Amino acid sequence: MKVFIRSYGCQANIADSEAMAALLKKEGHELVQSEKEADKILVNTCSVKNKTQGKELHYLRKWSAEKEVIVGGCLTKTIDIRAFAPNVVAVFDTNSISKVAEIMESSKDTFSQEKEPNRLDIPVMRIKKTIGIIPLSQGCLNNCTYCATKHSRGNLLSYRIGDIKRAVEEAVHEGCTKIYLTSQDTGCYGFDIQTTLPELLKELIEIPGDFSIRVGMMNPWHVKKILPALSEVYHSPKIMKFIHMPVQSGSDRILKHMKRVHTVQEFKDIIKTLRKDHPAIHIATDIIVGYPLETEEDFEMTLSLIQEIQPEVLNSSKFSSRPGTAAATEKQLSSEIIDQRSKRMHPYIREIKKL
Repeated sequence: MKVFIRSYGCQANIADSEAMAALLKKEGHELVQSEKEADKILVNTCSVKNKTQGKELHYLRKWSAEKEVIVGGCLTKTIDIRAFAPNVVAVFDTNSISKVAEIMESSKDTFSQEKEPNRLDIPVMRIKKTIGIIPLSQGCLNNCTYCATKHSRGNLLSYRIGDIKRAVEEAVHEGCTKIYLTSQDTGCYGFDIQTTLPELLKELIEIPGDFSIRVGMMNPWHVKKILPALSEVYHSPKIMKFIHMPVQSGSDRILKHMKRVHTVQEFKDIIKTLRKDHPAIHIATDIIVGYPLETEEDFEMTLSLIQEIQPEVLNSSKFSSRPGTAAATEKQLSSEIIDQRSKRMHPYIREIKKL
């Protein structure tokens, strides 16, 4: 069978697609480079934003009218896919990755409440031969009010340091010069198995070879718990001087309502420490514009925070009301207000990206 894989979303989703591609190839299926060549299309979806969901559903409707389309990824537990794309032939969740060959052949819906503990045992077909995307865990310990990914990925399940180390060693042996460590939140890695991200990194930097490690997104309240050890291990030349730490708002009132746990001052203190210890570090952060209950004063606080910290990378997103989340039950701001505030954020993004 000829299969085309279309992926949306984060590095963790890409890692899932690389694993599914390898599993399909192992069972004798041919991975092709376009929809037109395929007998079936596998779509690995993302549930983070309404904008992305709109693109995904358009794609599903278009291609399910011409081909047999199988849908996996986070969106399958966020919405009823067939309510928007009735012609898809099968749907499965993020806990059923290892069964993808069976699903493709049987075209049966497949869902599980239990995470697959052996995800790192699955071989991968890397999209970029020099980049090894290594998942550290599945799920997270957060309960952010706006996030639908939690419904799909669930609570934290960390992989053992030894298993991760072997996956990195294999990637380096196969020619990867960059290792991307990914999860829903790398900052809480290991909290469920009595270890931490710095302990993992200490093991990984001992692997021989010419490669660098980029650590994926981590939330501030987890970084606070591991900061001294994290900053220390970041001195290794093998670790990229980059940290992606979403703040989401410059208002403590909004952060509290989002259940973000950290305060603005704690976020600033972490950045101050990291920049003191690593002057060349690149700080990336995320902002949600137009969260329900966000007042003009709250938004001004966010602008002030961005001006103060001057992150090297700023990702600004309009609030998306996601099904099943607590924030979706709140009175939403008008699209006019959200658009206007988003436009006011744009000059800051352009200025920061020049740094």
